[in-house]
Amino acid sequence: MKKKIIIIGSAWPLRGGGIATFNERLARAFMQEGHEVIIYSFSLQYPSFLFPGKSQYGNEPKPADLTIRSIINSINPYNWIRSGNKIKKENADLIVVRYWLPFMGPCLGTILRIIHKNRRSKIVCIADNVIPHEKRMGDMPFTRYFIKPVDAFITLSEKVLNDLKQFTQKPAIATVHPLYDNFGEPIDKADARKTLGIAADKKLILFFGFIRQYKGLDLLLRAMAVLKEKQDAPTLLIAGEFYENEQQYQLLIDELNIRDLLILRTDFIPDNEVRNYLCAADFVIQPYRHATQSGITPLSYHFEKPMLVTNVGALPSMVPHEQVGIVTEPDPLSIANGIQQLYSLGEAHFLFHLRNEKKKYNWQGLTDCIWQLVEKVN
Repeated sequence: MKKKIIIIGSAWPLRGGGIATFNERLARAFMQEGHEVIIYSFSLQYPSFLFPGKSQYGNEPKPADLTIRSIINSINPYNWIRSGNKIKKENADLIVVRYWLPFMGPCLGTILRIIHKNRRSKIVCIADNVIPHEKRMGDMPFTRYFIKPVDAFITLSEKVLNDLKQFTQKPAIATVHPLYDNFGEPIDKADARKTLGIAADKKLILFFGFIRQYKGLDLLLRAMAVLKEKQDAPTLLIAGEFYENEQQYQLLIDELNIRDLLILRTDFIPDNEVRNYLCAADFVIQPYRHATQSGITPLSYHFEKPMLVTNVGALPSMVPHEQVGIVTEPDPLSIANGIQQLYSLGEAHFLFHLRNEKKKYNWQGLTDCIWQLVEKVN
């Protein structure tokens, strides 16, 4: 039966660090099933003093196939009431709300309490994190406030599911992060490198995404210094915007004397350029200090790029060792040895397993989990 579904979370024109892309792709998955979908996004997502990047907005044109209403102001309680009443009156069958940061707890928790008053809409949360990577005062009470009006939860890793159990015993399912398959089909490596102005014959590894402390770029830079000493260093392409102090990384690069091994593309990478970076690389490196899951992993699956991940969070379960990639410890020497192992085995070694493993990362699997939870809600 056709249902009316509302997704609450980041969407165009916000960049969202993958969350906006996810929400828009999820909307299309529901639409393909025949449902009516509206995305309610933010008119103000973060106040500028809390936002670590250069801009919260992208340059892509508005998606012509999606209904997006940008009305939610994350810091204005009067707006929360107005937005809650507006969404309540939609009488949607299903509300899917994203939760990734306790800062959003008061805003979203208030809106959901108001929606619940229509006694119709079932509320399912997709939780990227419950306990955040960078902890701040207020995290626990804000998260508890958010959780109370939610009927059921999807988490994208077992780690987040276990974290959630500290707050609630409501119905919850852990599932995999579906493929980001909306950036176009893979292209030839040589063509991608030509577009980026990178020599076709380089050994090239990629660090992709926003640069934040927990993602361990500094560990990877130190691993590059180890490889340089061994005279076995590939070129490292760093593609993504700094979300913390850039100067500390620049000083480390000079201290390690590895600038000649790096290509720095540290502006925000727009959607229409993503596949060039993924397709240009031999391997994708995720040297995280700690993690729940990562959107870079399903992105790498889509473009069939073997990965190095560290043994943290859900990453090892998403990247079977020596099949889809290499799992190392989160320290420079282990990462350096893992990069050498990737090249020793070669890209072709991983392709069969990549193509087989990626089949389970589909969007219908996620929507099936959501409907399964809806059935459990009274």
